[in-house]
Amino acid sequence: MNKTGNDIVITHYARTAIDKFGGVTYKSPTHELLKYVLEELIKRSGLKPEQIDEINNGSACCIELGLNGDIPIRQALLNANFPYGTISNMVDRACCSPTTALQMTFRNIALGEANVAMVTGGDNMGRYPITIDPIYRKEPFRVMSKSMLWDPLAELGYKGFGVLAQDAANVALSYGITKEMQDEWAYYSHVKWGKAFEKGYFEEEIFPIEFSQGRGKPPVIFNKDQSPRPNTTLEEIASLPLVNGSKTVTAGNAPGLNAGASGVICMTRSKAEQLGFAPLARVLTVASIAEQGSHIAISPATAINKGLSITGLKLDDIELIEINEAFAAMPVTSTKLLADGDTGKWDYLKSITNVNGGAVAIGHPIGGTGMRLVMTCIRELKARGGKYGACAICGGLGQGDAVILEVE
Repeated sequence: MNKTGNDIVITHYARTAIDKFGGVTYKSPTHELLKYVLEELIKRSGLKPEQIDEINNGSACCIELGLNGDIPIRQALLNANFPYGTISNMVDRACCSPTTALQMTFRNIALGEANVAMVTGGDNMGRYPITIDPIYRKEPFRVMSKSMLWDPLAELGYKGFGVLAQDAANVALSYGITKEMQDEWAYYSHVKWGKAFEKGYFEEEIFPIEFSQGRGKPPVIFNKDQSPRPNTTLEEIASLPLVNGSKTVTAGNAPGLNAGASGVICMTRSKAEQLGFAPLARVLTVASIAEQGSHIAISPATAINKGLSITGLKLDDIELIEINEAFAAMPVTSTKLLADGDTGKWDYLKSITNVNGGAVAIGHPIGGTGMRLVMTCIRELKARGGKYGACAICGGLGQGDAVILEVE
C-alpha cells in the first residue's frame, strides 16, 4: 500500500513480563503495572510526558480495578509524573479492551484530535477480591439482606449467559475441533515459547521491574514470563481433568489467571518523521465485531475477515497471524474457519499462527494481552522480512477485534 504522511504508525512498544497467579506482582494493583509501562515507553522513546496528548487504556477486571477507586490509567499517568492535562480514557470490552483502545487511538489521530498517543492495557487477576453477593442496601454501610461469598474467578463467565469454557468447547466441537487437537495445540504453545526464549526472543519486548522482598532480602528482578512450561509433555497436558463443566477445556489447554501490562506509542507517519522516529509498523485498521454470545471460539476469524475487507487485503496476503489463546480452542477453530474447508490452507494458517507460542504458555492477563499480540506480530514479521500481519482476540459474550498491520 502507498505510504502517506497521514498513516497511523507504531513507533515503540514495551511490556512487563506476565506473572502467574499469586506471583511476585500479587500486591501490585493494575494502575501500578500500567505506571511501569508508561515510564518505560517514555524511556524507550526519549519523549517527554508532556508530548503525549492522550493515553487510551484497555482493562477488564473491573472488580479488581475498583479496589483502588477505578480509572487505573488516570492514576497511573499521575503516578508516572505525566502532566495533569494529559487526557486518558479507559475501555472495558473484555479481552478486546486494549485493541479497542488502539481503535480509539487510531480514530483520534486520524481526526487530528491527537498527535502522539499511547495505547496501554493491563490487569492483575491475582488481586480479584472475593465478594459478598448479593448485598442490597437502602442506606450506606447498612447491609439489608442475607448474603454469601462469591468468587468471580471460580467459573469464568457471565451471570445469566453461561461459562466461557463451556462456550469455547461447544463451538469448537461443532466445528470438529476435538479435545485432542486442543491439547496438541497447547503443548506446542509451550514448546514454541521455549525455543523462542532460548533465542532471547522476548528480551526486546520485556523490561525488568525490581520488586522489594522486605528488609534484609535481595529484590526480585521480574523480567521473565512465569507461566510457560517448555519441558511439559503432551501426555501431561492430556491427562488433566476437565474444568467448569466444559467438554474439552482443562487447565492444560487454557491460560492461567495472570497479571501483566503492555503498551505502544502511536502517531502519524509525518509526526514520526518530525520526531526522528523510524516507524515499526503501520496500523491499517482495527476491526471490531460482535455476534452470538457463545461464539467466542470463532470471533477471531470473523474479526480478521472484517479487517481484510476494510483494507482490501486478501487472506493470502497475510504472512503472520496472532490469535489469542484464551483457550487453545480459539486459534484451532478460527484458523479452520478462515481456511473455509481447504485442509491444505488450514495447515498453512496453523503454521503461521502464534509461531512463538501463545497465551496458553505465556499467560493471558486480559487487558495486558492485546498489545502483546501486536508487538509480537511486528517483531516476528520484521525478523522474517514479511509485510502484512493480523492479530485477533476474542472477548466475552461473542466479541472480537482484529488489528491488521503492515511492517515498515
